[in-house]
Amino acid sequence: MTDQEARHLSRAAGDGRPAAPVRIIHLGLGNFFRAHQAWYTEHAPDADQWGIAAFGGRSAKVADQLAPQDGLYTLLVRADDGDQPELISSVVAVHSGTDIATWLDYWRSPDLAVVTLTVTEAGYLRGPDGSINLADADVAADRAALADGNLEGVTTAPGKLLAGIIARRDAGLGPVTVLSCDNLPDNGGVVQRVTRSLAVAVDPALADIVNEHAFATAMVDRITPRTTQDDIDAVLAATGVADAAPVVTEPFVEWVIAGDFPAGRPQWDANFVDEVEPFEQRKLWLLNGSHTLMAYAASARGHEVVSQAIVDPVVRGWVEEWWDEAARHLTVPAEDIANYRKALVDRYANRQIRHLLAQIAADGSQKVPVRLLPTLRAERAAGREGRGAARGVAAWIRHLQGVGAPVTDAHGDPYVAAATGDEPVRAVLTLLDPALGDDEGVVALVTGLVDELANA
Repeated sequence: MTDQEARHLSRAAGDGRPAAPVRIIHLGLGNFFRAHQAWYTEHAPDADQWGIAAFGGRSAKVADQLAPQDGLYTLLVRADDGDQPELISSVVAVHSGTDIATWLDYWRSPDLAVVTLTVTEAGYLRGPDGSINLADADVAADRAALADGNLEGVTTAPGKLLAGIIARRDAGLGPVTVLSCDNLPDNGGVVQRVTRSLAVAVDPALADIVNEHAFATAMVDRITPRTTQDDIDAVLAATGVADAAPVVTEPFVEWVIAGDFPAGRPQWDANFVDEVEPFEQRKLWLLNGSHTLMAYAASARGHEVVSQAIVDPVVRGWVEEWWDEAARHLTVPAEDIANYRKALVDRYANRQIRHLLAQIAADGSQKVPVRLLPTLRAERAAGREGRGAARGVAAWIRHLQGVGAPVTDAHGDPYVAAATGDEPVRAVLTLLDPALGDDEGVVALVTGLVDELANA
């Protein structure tokens, strides 16, 4: 069957559930959101009351693909024993990320209860102290627009959040919950701090209205690679429906949330806890940390996807060494750690999930500091070498020098310059953390590992 012969997705044709009222808006319309938050909302018992309006990020491609399908798409859950396609109906409206007027209209709606985000670490535009980076040109432009009362003139994620909060205040409406679903520690605190610091820069009085809203923290987990034409063809063959924007994912899924929801939330089957940090660290260090290590070290060995990398005995040894180090500093029970490590090996080895190492390698300047450096510092403080963590840093330096996956990093230029200049290891470490650059032991260790990796 060809695409032209197949039926296309449409609610009018009876596909999916009727559109639920929009009570959630999401910023960052990508595959992970559609495999995770949208999937959880789809499976909530009260899903018919919770529609999602999703806004694109840098590209309008996905919004343009989903709009003719009324937001409907196929989630293809892939395991070694076969595929399971599922039609997801929870996204009821899609918009370009540049459609700020519509974004603000949702904030002015009394139905709005939750705002979720997947904008990647780089999208929060933090400065060295964790506040908004006022020196960034886009942030400066947003600050000027908001100071002039031009709410529709914003372009950054923090600017859009602050513009929405101002619009909601002006509409006389109460607080909602902002829930970050990006892979970084204390993501709720991160988004609150950048939004509040931008507010203070615009007008100190605005800080109070930011504080009225709830900023929840989440740990999210589901491996979701980029969609390929082969995936689109597989959905067509399995369902007889031409889906322009299906999503491929693995069977495993996890969501841990801490925070308040003053305007309500769906009955998500998530793990609601008082403190996310122990789960966050387990996932961030064991899963994301090993992903980062493999993205640079395994791609340099010629591997393209995670499932290839993890069965390479050399790479597997590096991953296990990293896990041994990181596990020493986790606070969840040892049995939980052992089970999680075993599950990760099984997930990584799933040959049906083509998780590209080049995709994982993107924005390393934002990922390496939170995924690898805490363990390196902890190991050094405990009097140990920290070799597993240092290997990840060394592999990243070689990546910056042009080895392995190509460099795609919105904030990577200073690191590339450092890695290709004099004393590259010391220069990169100093950019990451001056204390590391001054630590002769760390400099020597990473330098030795750069040489070792070149001959691995």
